[in-house]
Amino acid sequence: RRQAIEYSTSSSDEEFESKPSLTHKAKRAIRKRRKLEKETKQLIKQEELKRLHKAQAVQRQLEELEERQRALEIFGVKLERELRGEADSGTKDENQMLHEWFELVMEKNKLMRYESELLIIAQELELEDHQSRLEQKLREKMAIDDSLKDEMDLNEEDEI
Repeated sequence: RRQAIEYSTSSSDEEFESKPSLTHKAKRAIRKRRKLEKETKQLIKQEELKRLHKAQAVQRQLEELEERQRALEIFGVKLERELRGEADSGTKDENQMLHEWFELVMEKNKLMRYESELLIIAQELELEDHQSRLEQKLREKMAIDDSLKDEMDLNEEDEI
């Protein structure tokens, strides 16, 4: 009998001792998950900041480009008037003015291509930002237990 009681006591003691270790393991897993979530949020913020800085740089470049295009446009109008004889061309001959006009057109085309590239980069940044927001929203939806979600929540999660 004593052996049976000692056996049952020791086995219940083992169970009692193993429960705290399980809760310790659970606590450690929760801490690890929180740390991972925190690191993920920091990475997301860093990516958002990178995109923001890149978007600001693109915006500045577009503004500078617009100023250069305006200056070229003003010069082009003046040059065209000189070519038509509407304005005094001074000492310039027609060949020199045509050469300047073609260089102006080439420069303007180069600026337009560059503007197109910048607009594509800006659109790419918008899409990356939209994707990041959708991923965050999906993570939030998936963090909720499926048993707590109604049909609308499940449909929204599928749509995302």
